[in-house]
Amino acid sequence: MANAREIQGRIRSIKDTMKITNAMYMVSSSKLQKARRDLKNTEPFFYLVQDSLAKILDASPEAGNAFFDTRDYRKGANRTVGYLVITADKGLAGAYNHNIIKLTEDIAKNEEADMLFVVGQLGRHYFEKKNIPIDISFNYTAQNPTMNRARHIAEKMAELFLDKKIDDLYVIYTRMVNSMTVEATAKKILPLTEDKIQKQKNGLVEHYQNAEFMPDAKTAFNKIVPDYITGFIYGALVESFCSEHNARMMAMQTATDSAKDMIRELSIQYNRARQAAITQEITEVVGGARASKE
Repeated sequence: MANAREIQGRIRSIKDTMKITNAMYMVSSSKLQKARRDLKNTEPFFYLVQDSLAKILDASPEAGNAFFDTRDYRKGANRTVGYLVITADKGLAGAYNHNIIKLTEDIAKNEEADMLFVVGQLGRHYFEKKNIPIDISFNYTAQNPTMNRARHIAEKMAELFLDKKIDDLYVIYTRMVNSMTVEATAKKILPLTEDKIQKQKNGLVEHYQNAEFMPDAKTAFNKIVPDYITGFIYGALVESFCSEHNARMMAMQTATDSAKDMIRELSIQYNRARQAAITQEITEVVGGARASKE
């Protein structure tokens, strides 16, 4: 059994670790709230973008042919699927990164024909370690999703699709189901489908009922689609960012609770060790007194 001094040292060490886990919890909580506000502030713009696309299709259904091309003639090994995988730059977030990578490996079966695009250092390091080729690695942090970064990714994805280098595009990211649950999910964003582009029914777009598109509907559609893809990718980046910090908050809370349990157990052990030491000292004093009398 460890002596009282050793137990005290372990208790101090655990308390120091608790300070770190509490600080990380607070930082993640702050970043989570900020990211949610940023996403909410950008939603009106993307409502308008989606509504504009829907109205263009109503006025000129042939305008979106290029982005609606399903390329049914390319099947099996001849069909190239692109996967945009959003992971984190840091660990200490429970199973967050593991779940995303596992989902990617489950659905990306044709490694030779598929194209892989990765956001996040941990995902990049994992695929490199497994010798899985990464076609494009977006080498900037996943810790601060911005519209400019989302637009850069969206423009590159649209370019690859129009050049027929990819036939389908899936975004694999983590979404928050609720404050306690996150789940890895994959959503197909290209080619577009009409059921995904619907007119919005809210006050933000009502005064655009009689809009005209210059110079023509097709040109307007091709210019707006990258903004639509940008909105989806930005939403996925922010959702992943929020999910990461939510997972980290839960992991840090679990670590803090475990630390409290350990301190409670060690405090009991410390009291027992201290009591045993006191008893030993009393026994030695009494034994010494008896010996001196004899």
